Amino acid sequence: MPDHVAEAERVTNLELFFDLVFVFTITQLTVVLTEHPDGGGLVRVVLMLAVIWWMYGGYAWLTNAVPARSLHRRLLLLGGMAGFFVVALAIPGAFDGNGVAFGLAYLAVTAIHAGLFTRASEESAARAILRIAPLNGVSALLILAGGIAGGTAQYVLWALALVLQHVTPRLVGLRGFVISPGHFVERHGLVVIVAIGESVIAVGIGVSGAGHDLDASLVGVALLGLALSACLWWAYFGADDGGAERALAAAPVERRPALALVAFFYWHLLLLLGIIAAASSLHEATAHPGGALHFRPALALSGGVAVFLLGDVLFRRTLGLGSVRWRALAAALALLAVPLGTEVSATAELFGLVVVVAACLAAERRGGQPKVNA
Repeated sequence: MPDHVAEAERVTNLELFFDLVFVFTITQLTVVLTEHPDGGGLVRVVLMLAVIWWMYGGYAWLTNAVPARSLHRRLLLLGGMAGFFVVALAIPGAFDGNGVAFGLAYLAVTAIHAGLFTRASEESAARAILRIAPLNGVSALLILAGGIAGGTAQYVLWALALVLQHVTPRLVGLRGFVISPGHFVERHGLVVIVAIGESVIAVGIGVSGAGHDLDASLVGVALLGLALSACLWWAYFGADDGGAERALAAAPVERRPALALVAFFYWHLLLLLGIIAAASSLHEATAHPGGALHFRPALALSGGVAVFLLGDVLFRRTLGLGSVRWRALAAALALLAVPLGTEVSATAELFGLVVVVAACLAAERRGGQPKVNA
């Protein structure tokens, strides 16, 4: 493999348009967890998020290697976007009658991805996708079969599809894929912003649906919800602007695909799951600021923040982005805010989470800006 990589264009307007579907996807998954705040709902969300993120991440790898410049490529990418949109539409009823629609749309998304990736300018990347595409196809067929079967069989088949996706890189390797750091990091950062935006939307919907005038208590809890979203943004983006791109660029070319897979697929999956969990509870927390929360939404709120921070810790450790001990402490302390929600009020839990995360990030900053460990 060559010692250099031609830098891809920065993220295009079409990719930004494509990522708007992810807003709807995150919203739909949040609705599922809001309506089913139990173990069954969590299992459904994890299964759907994981298989969707596998192919959504696959499209980030795709546009990293195959810029959508020609009309033909743009139309195919829009076709993939349409497939993801149908997948998102099917999410609320994916385990209650919409599994076939989910599976057929997912199969179309997978086929378009494979077809477009074979047009990569780097011949090695085109060969590499031919090793992975058959296994992606098998995963998509398992998801479709699960949607047809329904019931317990659907959970089993979708779990098998998820396992197959996660072992695929070990089975066939990542040799031949070429990662352009600037484009790759920017694309995933935009997805995280989109996902955090869902938590802001949840706050707004909760306040709007509270059913009474916008008084001081509603304004206060709304600002606390916004502050918590800002803390999550700061944890991911605010500490070391450009650090992830520099770390990926500093890695040997042949090591970048494996590094990108771990940092931007596995650990970002935790980031997204944490955002969804927190957002599923923010609606109720902001709608009833003075009331205590039931245990499950209180756990979803604090647990979501903890999972997000855990994903961020692992992401930064993988890329060598400085010390993470304060973030790890914040993840642990976030769980201690659960009793504030169940015994005092939703506002108290939100306040506790904002104080914990902000204080730990401030302590980290006082200790010095994190540096990339080359």
